[in-house]
Amino acid sequence: MTTGFGILGAGMISSLHADALKNSPKARLVAVCDRVRERAEKLVREYAPEAKVYSDLDALLADPAVEVVSVVTPNALHTDAVVAAAAAGKHVLCEKPPAMSLADTDRMIDACRQAHRKLGVFVQCRLREPIRQMKRALDEGRFGRLLRVDAAMKWYRSADYYRSDAWRSDRRSGAGVTIQHAFHYIDLLSYLAGPAESVHARMANLGHPDIPIEDTVDAMIEFANGAIGSVAASTALWPGTDVRIEVFGDEGTAIMQGTAMAVWKFREERPEDESIRRCGDAAVATAAGSATALPSVDHQMVIDDCVDAIQCGREPAIPCHSVRPALEIALAMYRSARLGEPVRLPLVDENRVWED
Repeated sequence: MTTGFGILGAGMISSLHADALKNSPKARLVAVCDRVRERAEKLVREYAPEAKVYSDLDALLADPAVEVVSVVTPNALHTDAVVAAAAAGKHVLCEKPPAMSLADTDRMIDACRQAHRKLGVFVQCRLREPIRQMKRALDEGRFGRLLRVDAAMKWYRSADYYRSDAWRSDRRSGAGVTIQHAFHYIDLLSYLAGPAESVHARMANLGHPDIPIEDTVDAMIEFANGAIGSVAASTALWPGTDVRIEVFGDEGTAIMQGTAMAVWKFREERPEDESIRRCGDAAVATAAGSATALPSVDHQMVIDDCVDAIQCGREPAIPCHSVRPALEIALAMYRSARLGEPVRLPLVDENRVWED
């Protein structure tokens, strides 16, 4: 028996969620809700003709066939939807970032905890095999003393991308490269290196002068374990190149490029290392030049795991509380860029992050 999912929000990225549900052996798409009914109808026609169409959230939440809600709305609209879904007894998977503030994220977490509902977040890059191997090796101590973790995301998005929806050119709605695009890779650094202590960021608009957002961020992160991290992210660099995640310790180095392991080298080799070097697929598109140029398999892994978590009574693989530190780092980047100086964590007075 498959688990019924409802998608809230039928915008640009919703097709990946619908395709993941279509391919899942554990879940099925039973409903789509969007304020613009025509968009919901189009998604249903293409991916699940038997699914119901709603233009009102309350109607979606009243549908007993919907057991899990995938919240795929614009970033600033996540919180109220998640809280409402939890109150209606639904489990939730939410697109990244979980919310636009730590306070709203905490409200979402609390609502789902009190309702005894699961709350996972689509930072699906954590589930790529090279990242799994890096995390395992870090936990085992194979890297020795962790020295650096770096993320390079040198992508391209046209001005038309930013104009395709009103919120995509509104910083407070989560349109900038830092929280909208680089968030996945900020999360990976946080996931791999652990708690951060300070952030120093600079932001610019290099390629979209008519769009009032940052399309480029360069940041340094100091982690509690002494490691240094860097994030170099942009959507101004045509035609766009694959993301690189790099981990350096005094006993080993690992690099993921796109979805494939590019470097896996340790002072003390193990028999399994040769197969690990071949994990991932360098031919898989990773949205470097287009928002939808990526496969849905990573989303499907999050969905399938959510179903397993519900059935087994455990947390999902990517619970919301585990993503909160990445949001704090991203918000600190905005604050640091505004002040022109490093920002210590925990972030104090987050209401000032979006000051003009």
